[in-house]
Amino acid sequence: MRLKHSAIAVVLTAMTALGTALTSTTAAHATTGRHATTSAHSPSRPALPIVEARGPGVFPHSVDYDPDSRKFVVGSLAHSTISSVGQDGTVRTLVDDKDLVSVQAVRVDSKRNRILATNVDYGLADRSTPASRFRVAGVASYDADSGRRVWYADLNKVAGDGEQHLVSDVTIAPDGTAYAVDELTPTIFRIDRDGRASVLLRDDLLAGKLDIPDFLNDVGMSAVAWMPGNILIVAMADGSLVRVPVHHPEQAAKVRLATDLKTITAGIRVLPDGSIAAISSGLLSGQAAAVQRVRPGHHWKSATVTVTDTVADPVSSAVTAGPRGTIYALSGGLAALLAGGPNDGFTLRPVNVR
Repeated sequence: MRLKHSAIAVVLTAMTALGTALTSTTAAHATTGRHATTSAHSPSRPALPIVEARGPGVFPHSVDYDPDSRKFVVGSLAHSTISSVGQDGTVRTLVDDKDLVSVQAVRVDSKRNRILATNVDYGLADRSTPASRFRVAGVASYDADSGRRVWYADLNKVAGDGEQHLVSDVTIAPDGTAYAVDELTPTIFRIDRDGRASVLLRDDLLAGKLDIPDFLNDVGMSAVAWMPGNILIVAMADGSLVRVPVHHPEQAAKVRLATDLKTITAGIRVLPDGSIAAISSGLLSGQAAAVQRVRPGHHWKSATVTVTDTVADPVSSAVTAGPRGTIYALSGGLAALLAGGPNDGFTLRPVNVR
């Protein structure tokens, strides 16, 4: 199913802006061959590789890094697959699950040798139908070695509200409990290690306020991260953050920010020092995607936001840890997917978050 013409126009505007962004992006993205040097590394250190993944038609929205295999892991919005990505750009299918429609978010749980993935339907995938568009909502767990499915949590059934759903992200606590957020309803789900799911919180504080013309209205929670202290930090698409204490979710409150994140906030990742790296897509503005660092105040009741880098592709949608303490941003070809076009692969680019 393709988008209406006005929504395609938004995407094409962003794609047109890419040409300008490519000439004005920071020196952190200047490339020689397949390599780039970012300001996170001194000129004397080896340049970091830009990973040009050879996965046509994959269209990933999310990415994670598996330190055991030293490969990235991505899902596919177009197919029901999860794939590994080598640093040489080789893409290999790990999971091909007939019960998935589109894979929005992926998370590697190295401690339990598993991969969690969220199942959604934008109406753009091979297995999409008019009846299933925004009616698919689930989280699945797979063995990281064999790709065998361990369990599937149907969050549509858990919600029981008859509403449209889009499970945009999932995070994993140290005890293995997963927490998933819904972009189209103000609902956070809790899923135990065996796949038993329940509603942790349903609160209007989490309701969406951002519209993508002729595509999605009232877009809300776009990303989530578990933080020490058993707190969930939820990124809203409009650039705000919400703090949710897991043991007292009724005490959820907005994080006080002197400056909001750029919109559309697309993905976040926890850094070793407890701060957060975030990427904001320029899908609506056509401007370069912004990489930001979010540093917390006392128990995440407040935080400061600093733009640390930009990515030429305005539709970059995720950030992840990479090898040797690096951070990579994903440009998955979303603009081409929304416009109904093909792609030749996708790009993982090292970025600066210092």
